[in-house]
Amino acid sequence: MLGLLQRVKNAAVNVEGKCVGKIDQGILLLLGIEKADTEVTADKLIDKILAYRMFADENNKMNSSVQQILGGVLIVSQFTLAADTNKGLRPSFSSAAPPAQAEALYNYFVARMQSKHLTVATGIFGADMQVSLVNDGPVTFMLNVQ
Repeated sequence: MLGLLQRVKNAAVNVEGKCVGKIDQGILLLLGIEKADTEVTADKLIDKILAYRMFADENNKMNSSVQQILGGVLIVSQFTLAADTNKGLRPSFSSAAPPAQAEALYNYFVARMQSKHLTVATGIFGADMQVSLVNDGPVTFMLNVQ
């Protein structure tokens, strides 16, 4: 399971001109789900994201997690993260989970994140989404758990 984390001042997702999810300070998570991913994989990634120290402490060091700063998490499904870009000029999505599997695991991921963290917003799985953000830093990390 792939998670692209961006530390943000704020972020929002719009679908058909309507805001469907937004947060203030926190993490914009672009979530890529691969064929081999399971609920166990999802739980590992959630725990890592919530504890990942990517926010400044009182000494301006990256020592605080999103939970410690009481920040938001905006989850956006992003199947293109699972693309194989090693050959040619067109990405292959052979390692990406099929839509039904990915949607079920995405829904599980969101529900588990909501049960563990206070402020969680989402996009809409499979929708054409417009994502806006103010990346803070910029600070961006790619997490890959198996």
